Amino acid sequence: MGKPLVILTIVFAILSVAFFGIAIWALRRKRLIRTAGNTLIALLMLSLSALFATLTVSTQGYRAFTREEVVASVTTRRLGEQRFEARVQFPDGRDTTFLLAGDEFYVDAHILKWKPLANILGLHTDYELDRISGRYIELEDEQSSPRSIFSLSSPKPLDLFHLRRRHPMLGWLVDAEYGSGTFIATDDQALFDVLVSTSGLLVRKRGSLNQSPVP
Repeated sequence: MGKPLVILTIVFAILSVAFFGIAIWALRRKRLIRTAGNTLIALLMLSLSALFATLTVSTQGYRAFTREEVVASVTTRRLGEQRFEARVQFPDGRDTTFLLAGDEFYVDAHILKWKPLANILGLHTDYELDRISGRYIELEDEQSSPRSIFSLSSPKPLDLFHLRRRHPMLGWLVDAEYGSGTFIATDDQALFDVLVSTSGLLVRKRGSLNQSPVP
């Protein structure tokens, strides 16, 4: 996803160094106008390199999608009244188990939709799973019963979803950023697929551990 951004970061960094070199050469020959001009160009190249480097770092952890695809598999096991265990398996091999309270499990994600210019740079609609939590069917239970919520995202030095909110100037690249969530009632020993599509997250029951999974 970020390979074109890495290339652009390197290219503009090299150009910046080159123009700084030319500016130093011109300064030694006392060509002040040429020195000033090349210094400004070098600073511009450096700024562009920094911008693309920031985009590269801040999109780490996000995954591009162009169609419906499975982003996690969830196995649920009942532990008691409105208590259950949710084992989340990710496509990259990660495997985490959460103890949740409620009748359903809920998953949400950050969605980033890029403008055509960013598509040319190799960026497409991206997502990152954000949280998983338990959810009660009855509103009264939701208001008074124990809550459980956990992070599904990976730590990163920069997060473009939050960076975009702090720096409106990135709006010329980001078309929209929004949250998408889905939930489903849990069964004992049940298997679920969490999917992401161009319309957001959805979840489907795939089967149960005591029967053959649904193809």
